[in-house]
This record gives sequence, C-alpha cells and structure tokens, in this order.
Amino acid sequence: MSIYKGVRMHALDVLRADRIAAVIRADRVPDPRRLADSLAAGGVHLVEFTFTTPDVLGVIAAGAGGDAIVGAGTVLTAAQAHDAIDAGAQFVVTPAVLPGIAEACRARGVPFMLGAYTPSEVWAAHELGSALVKVFPAATGGPGHIKDLRGPFPHIGLVPSGGVTPETAGGFLAAGAVALFAGSDLASARLVETEQYDEIQERARSFRAAVDGA
Repeated sequence: MSIYKGVRMHALDVLRADRIAAVIRADRVPDPRRLADSLAAGGVHLVEFTFTTPDVLGVIAAGAGGDAIVGAGTVLTAAQAHDAIDAGAQFVVTPAVLPGIAEACRARGVPFMLGAYTPSEVWAAHELGSALVKVFPAATGGPGHIKDLRGPFPHIGLVPSGGVTPETAGGFLAAGAVALFAGSDLASARLVETEQYDEIQERARSFRAAVDGA
C-alpha cells in the first residue's frame, strides 16, 4: 500500500482515483526516481516500467519509494512477476491473458492487470481475478471499442493502453474507461533517455488537465 493524498491506498485504487498512469519504454532510464517523481509532480502518480527496458529490475528498485507508485509492465512469465515484486513493484501489468502471472500475483498479494482486446479475452482476464483489465492496443478500436465492450461488461473496469493522447483521453473516459495508460505521448523514450524532466512534468500536467476535464 502507498500514501496517496494523505490516505493509505492500494495501487489500483490510486489508479481509479487518478484515472491516468504512465508507461515507460526506453533503452536507458538514467534516473528512475527523478523520472517517477517528475511524473507525480505533474499529477500522474502511477508509473509502469516495462520488461522491454534493459535492467528493468534495477530500474524498478531505483524508482520505488518516492512520490510515485511504481509497477512492472509487459510481464510475460510468473518468474518475471516474482522478480518485479521482489524489486519493489506494487502492481503488475501484462499485454495478454496469462494465467500463470495471475496465480503468481495472487500468491504475493499484489494487484495485477491482464491485457485483453476481444470480449472473450476481457471475460477470461476478469475470471482470473484481474482487478482491472487493460485493453490493448486501444488506438486500434478507439473509444468506440471501449463503449462496445462496456455493453456486455458494465461491471468490469477497462483501462485503454496504446496510442492514448491528451486529445483522445476524454473520448476514452466518456466511452466508459475507468482509467488510461499513457506511453510515448507522456514520456517518450527520447525524453526519458535525455533526462528532460521538466518537459515530462509538463506533459503529465497536460494529461492531468485532459483527464480532469473529461
């Protein structure tokens, strides 16, 4: 659990409250803590470091413990999930419906989000205990796809990921998404690798404003 605005909350409860999280994909993350804190200062308090990042476990460990809640993304195996949790990840995200990861996270008491796109995948993720379901790639179907999935599954929290921008954020939320994952439009690899923390914080503010205005 983490402190969020003076209240002790689980990671996914913070995501529901914030309605926005950052996804970091980069070949190099020079200062994970400063990056995460810059995003939090801009109003984005959940930061996902993906397993496509070299030395991601070191990155997670270095980024945890600051103003942001740090988790692991693009997790593909149960071993990766355990390693990420050992490194300090407070939530785990996958790109697909992966039962082994669901089992590993349940055993460790760490919230997880499985990735899905079709109705069958969304339901399978929900049945495996995914507290929220990541809809990926979101840009492919746009807000209309979220609205269609909400029809049969109004009780399942859907979180679009992939291609979310400040311009499309409102549409996804209006379609019924409970939160959003933002990647390169929030903190691109170039900005991360060149340590453009002021720009990243400003982009976080732009997303924060878009979400708050939705």
